[in-house]
Amino acid sequence: MAQFDLPLDELHEYRSASVEPEDFDAFWSKTLQEAREHDLDARFERVETGLTTVDVYDVTFSGFGGHPVKGWLRLPAGASEPLPVVVEFIGYGGGRGLPHENLLWASTGRAHFSMDTRGQGSGWGGGGGTADPVGHAPSFPGFMTRGIDAPENYYYRRVYTDAVRAVEAARSHPLVDPSRTVALGSSQGGGITIAVGGLVPDLVAVAPDVPFLCDFPRAATITDRHPYREIGSYLKTHRGRTADALKTLAYFDGVHFAARGRAPALFSTALEDATCPPSTVFAAFNAWANDDKKVEVYDFNDHEGGGPFQEATKISWLRSYT
Repeated sequence: MAQFDLPLDELHEYRSASVEPEDFDAFWSKTLQEAREHDLDARFERVETGLTTVDVYDVTFSGFGGHPVKGWLRLPAGASEPLPVVVEFIGYGGGRGLPHENLLWASTGRAHFSMDTRGQGSGWGGGGGTADPVGHAPSFPGFMTRGIDAPENYYYRRVYTDAVRAVEAARSHPLVDPSRTVALGSSQGGGITIAVGGLVPDLVAVAPDVPFLCDFPRAATITDRHPYREIGSYLKTHRGRTADALKTLAYFDGVHFAARGRAPALFSTALEDATCPPSTVFAAFNAWANDDKKVEVYDFNDHEGGGPFQEATKISWLRSYT
């Protein structure tokens, strides 16, 4: 796929047409208040991995509806004082994987909390272990249209709530310094990161890479690649429901969370990315409320984005914040 979206100079000026719901803040305040009526009940159980440089804990905490959500907490071996923590969210279809995977952030001397994504973990990687016990109305296979009939029912209401609770769970561990919390992730994980950046006001930094779940009105029409194509496939069958679907999706659009983002932010995008088109990424980046922000642009990459080059950039960038 060659470059297909807006020219770079136009991307820097682009603004989404997504309409923010009038009750956006009230909706999310009520959602999180209801979740916090359940005890967080964060449990950390040490697991034997054979690793000598990293200690790993199997984590369970209460997410949306009090449902149990899994995660991993990885710490530099022998840590004895509270550490800055990186809370990471996973790409579409993946799960938290196996305890010996994903050792980068603990290797930088930080705590690393990786959240499992409810109902996923069967598409790639080492799998996941968190069910989504909530039913839903008819939806196209995948997750993008589950509960799209109403914001209260939508799948990502549960996921974003889990993610906020994941930050709270990570911060509850005695070897974590809550005042030095970073959120990051790629693709779906990047979209969740943006949502958390808008819902948790005291993060020290966020780093969403090639983020998904942004600028739904454009994303659903500019690309025919999944997962965004799930929305079009649903509407192909449910004719005349476009306005209703976009009304629901507006409560979960990264653009509106970005407008509430208070932390310094490092975004990344790729100009040949047909999965998360660059204009949808720039829609969130341009809306990000904190002026301390930058975006890394990879001219000839698809959805892999910057890959290891972006990892190196994040390691260097985060030194200024944690």
